[in-house]
Amino acid sequence: MASTAVADIIVPEVFSPYVQQLTAEKSRLVQSGILSIDPRISQELGGGGLTFNIPSFNDLTNEDEDIASATVATTSTPSNIETLQEIQVRMSRNKSWGSADLAADLAGADPMQAIGSRVSYYWTRRLQAAFIACVKGLFANNTATTDAYHTKDDMIYDASGSVYSAGVTDFQAENFTLACLTMGDSMEEIRLIMVHSVVYSRMLRNNLIDFIPDSTNPHAAAIPTYLGRIVVVDDSVPFSASVSVYESWLFGIECFGFGSQPPRVPVAVERNENAGNGSGEEILYTRNQWCIHPRGFAYVGTSPSGGPSNAATTNNLAVATSWRRVFTERKQVRIAKLITREA
Repeated sequence: MASTAVADIIVPEVFSPYVQQLTAEKSRLVQSGILSIDPRISQELGGGGLTFNIPSFNDLTNEDEDIASATVATTSTPSNIETLQEIQVRMSRNKSWGSADLAADLAGADPMQAIGSRVSYYWTRRLQAAFIACVKGLFANNTATTDAYHTKDDMIYDASGSVYSAGVTDFQAENFTLACLTMGDSMEEIRLIMVHSVVYSRMLRNNLIDFIPDSTNPHAAAIPTYLGRIVVVDDSVPFSASVSVYESWLFGIECFGFGSQPPRVPVAVERNENAGNGSGEEILYTRNQWCIHPRGFAYVGTSPSGGPSNAATTNNLAVATSWRRVFTERKQVRIAKLITREA
């Protein structure tokens, strides 16, 4: 039987949107509504520039209302509504694979699905990695000195203490509630928790996890939940193993906007006949343009060409100085962090 080449299967105009769709479908962040697809952001990505601005209005301030008067000379003084400006940043990400890495999958009944699943799973993981980098940067910014834009540590509840105390410093309902309470009367908007596997193990041992079926895939493992919130387990969440201190991140609905736009050539297949001393090689290239926008924040770094990386270095996603909070009212920002000590 003749082998099937990647170039025989991949039709770029079909393959690119197929992979994008699968990536969104497989992402727990998108499924939960935490990372909400925003057509405005996607439209901005279709234009030029590394950053782009979306102005918006603040809520009306909670001033006292006027009291009606029978005196004609008494007039009402109108209040104003203030504006703010959120700034988004373009992320251009690329990845290529040699055909040998995909050869085993091509024996399947549906080669397009086999390749698409592999590529989409990769980009789903990378999307989550970029999301984690953004959140690291936001919390790093929150620990900075109080300024006109934020109050230091107002998005964080630290229960870790100086030494471990069972039922006090570890993940449990009271500490979770106090972390939610940093959002004030908006605390019930929390819909997803991202935890390290050590914290998740604590939750399982304490019988805190319920499981619900995955409605998108009846054959998939059940989805873990805690008090009705989806639990995502990811060891990229910051921790200090030497002292058993772990961060858990709490998110509300649509606290992040997400946009994507295919670049000029999103998918390409190259045949390199000279590779392998003349035996040949086939390479699949995939390219994405993303924007992950935390609601209520502005990206204020100087974006490198191609957009910021996930690193905690100057002008990249995970560093404090790349972000500034523009929603000064705490409850408008639907994210929080819980710090616990687990042993």
